[in-house]
Amino acid sequence: MRSILIISLLGCCFAAYEAKIFSKCELARKLKAEGMDGFHGYSLANWVCMAEHESNFNTRAFNGKNANGSSDYGIFQLNSKWWCTNNSYPSANACNIMCSRFLDDNISDDIACAKRVVKDPNEMSAWVAWVKHCKGKNLSRYLANCNL
Repeated sequence: MRSILIISLLGCCFAAYEAKIFSKCELARKLKAEGMDGFHGYSLANWVCMAEHESNFNTRAFNGKNANGSSDYGIFQLNSKWWCTNNSYPSANACNIMCSRFLDDNISDDIACAKRVVKDPNEMSAWVAWVKHCKGKNLSRYLANCNL
């Protein structure tokens, strides 16, 4: 009985750290609820497209291999040089947050930071994947059949 209890408790702990992988429509609904549709002039489809190409909608996406030594975190791949701190790389930490906070399944803080990013002069061009895959393209497929 004791071992069943221990295994159950461990299972709960590990489940809390699992990644959430959003569907396109699930992410679109969440972003819309958080005021991202039209935020700073960018349609909801732009945000969904960017997230798909940055992280494949995975909240635990992590890239620790940037040429400058920085890392990218979470569904929007927010960078440790500019937007968050990981305490191992000098950072402007413009979103005033630990990078590890972008690796859980609560993306409200990721969204708040993305809003901060898009207010900078580079706007959505801060995300290379957005420039390459989304900018100036027909993005209607990102919201198709979502019933928003």
